[in-house]
Amino acid sequence: MHAMTPTEVFLLAILIIFTVPYLAWRLGRTDYWAPLVVVQIFGGILLGPGVLGAAYPDYYATVFTPATLGSLNGIAWWAVMMFVWVAGIELDLGEAWKRRGETGVTAGLALAVPLITGSIAAVLMLRYPGWRGPDGATWQVVLGIGMACAVTALPILVLFLEKLEILREPIGQRILRYASLDDIAIWGVLALILLDWERVGRQGGFLLGFAVATLIVRKLMARIEERDRWYVSLIWLAGCGFAADWAGLHFMVGAFLSGAVLDSKWFTTAKMDQFRHFVLLAVMPVFFLSTGLKTQWAVGGYAVFAAAALLLVASVGGKLIGVHAAGRILKWRPGEASAIGWLLQTKALIMIIFVNILLDKKIITNETFTALLLMALASTMLTVPMVAPKLKKLAGLVGKSA
Repeated sequence: MHAMTPTEVFLLAILIIFTVPYLAWRLGRTDYWAPLVVVQIFGGILLGPGVLGAAYPDYYATVFTPATLGSLNGIAWWAVMMFVWVAGIELDLGEAWKRRGETGVTAGLALAVPLITGSIAAVLMLRYPGWRGPDGATWQVVLGIGMACAVTALPILVLFLEKLEILREPIGQRILRYASLDDIAIWGVLALILLDWERVGRQGGFLLGFAVATLIVRKLMARIEERDRWYVSLIWLAGCGFAADWAGLHFMVGAFLSGAVLDSKWFTTAKMDQFRHFVLLAVMPVFFLSTGLKTQWAVGGYAVFAAAALLLVASVGGKLIGVHAAGRILKWRPGEASAIGWLLQTKALIMIIFVNILLDKKIITNETFTALLLMALASTMLTVPMVAPKLKKLAGLVGKSA
């Protein structure tokens, strides 16, 4: 029998990655409650070592060999760096600053309350073995899990706002401002968690060098044509990712910073949308599936599901409480806080990137990662079914008042 070459094995893995989730999404018509990205992550879980890999170990050993996984991880790293870079560019900090009072109160409470409830859940989890990574201090694990419960995935939020046809509406723009500040906060918290006192000099050098390089790059970008800006930006992205990882932070911190210091006006909106959609279509499925392949159930499936349920309650409950508190302070109309609170539940991308980093740095275990991943998928899948009727009711109230 002909033994498959490494190239054939890799292409077989790519074939599975793109075919299985797409068919499940399209034939199952899951788009209302589970967009394609969610189905792709679920596909990774099912195709990974914990489910099909355990039931059919020969299949897993044949397709997902160490060499194949290495190649897939390389694609996944670059894909997610490009995606986070685009998210950094598209942050509208100017608008958030104009409305800093209302935005600060809402974003602050929407982040702080689930951060507290998620941290409490983490403390409860750490009373039992199997959740703390070998290199994770207690405060790093607690803060990491708490932040994972608090964050909102801005790219997925944009997708849902488009689906609900409120992206360009005033309420959609408000929600984007709140989520943008939370997006910045997660990278700040990540930098704090990854702060390495043994390499603090190197990290300080990175920040100083990054500040100087940013001034140079910004001057260069303002002078060159857009077609050159795209290519120079990718060089800048790779350089920042490398420097951040060398400094002991993480290449994703560098990727986000490389985009955040660039002006969105330097890029045509249509081309930026095309680039983001291309990354989502052509390479991000590899990241989603490689994420699912990292799931494990060694502490016991029931324990992982119990932890995921605890985290889901902490995450959803904390976010809703925080947003309702903001609504009371700011005197929002009836129903607004509930709709906004549910829309800010989307977690299935940025949070997964965040916990991937915690796993890579051995701050959390694969089991903690799996519980957080299940929580992220569940909270994201709840978003549209919960918020759609609330938006209709809210629109009816607006129509009556008009």
